[in-house]
Amino acid sequence: MSNNSLLPIGLTLGSIMEDTSAANAVQDRDHKFLTKAIEEAYEGAECGDGRPFGAVIVRNDELIVSCHNMVLRNTDPTAHAEVTAIREACKKLNQIYLCGCEMYASCEPCPMCFGAIQRSRIKRLVYGARADAAAAFGSAGFISDALRGTGFHEKAHLEIKKAGGTLAVIAEEVFERTSSRFRAVN
Repeated sequence: MSNNSLLPIGLTLGSIMEDTSAANAVQDRDHKFLTKAIEEAYEGAECGDGRPFGAVIVRNDELIVSCHNMVLRNTDPTAHAEVTAIREACKKLNQIYLCGCEMYASCEPCPMCFGAIQRSRIKRLVYGARADAAAAFGSAGFISDALRGTGFHEKAHLEIKKAGGTLAVIAEEVFERTSSRFRAVN
């Protein structure tokens, strides 16, 4: 009786070894690119561009862009590492969707960044630190908060009003009148 006879049907020692080898390769790749995102976080903090967050975008094991938080440098509250990386990758690849790409972020993305990641159609996200590690920097409201509807950023500190009447109809007509130009883009 061989050792393979003790395994579930369809599995062999060879297939398990191949799966383990593939898992190790993914783990090594994840380690490599997440390390680069963490290095970006340090770089951004050291040069004063923004808070210590970094992100890289990879396609087919090739580094496309490596970015850090640029909020202070650009005087732009949306210039988080993840958003900056998405913007740069789209420019570099000359496309608006990053379907075949993966993102490595030094920390769990905030809801804005998570929305941008989803919107850009990145296929995989790997992040290092949990949100609470960044709380000391005043960062609050991350993926878990967005999914639960909790956290600082989920509380609207502004008045939000939906227009009504003729103006609302005119605003909605924009989509009807231009839809033929954008159907293929989605």
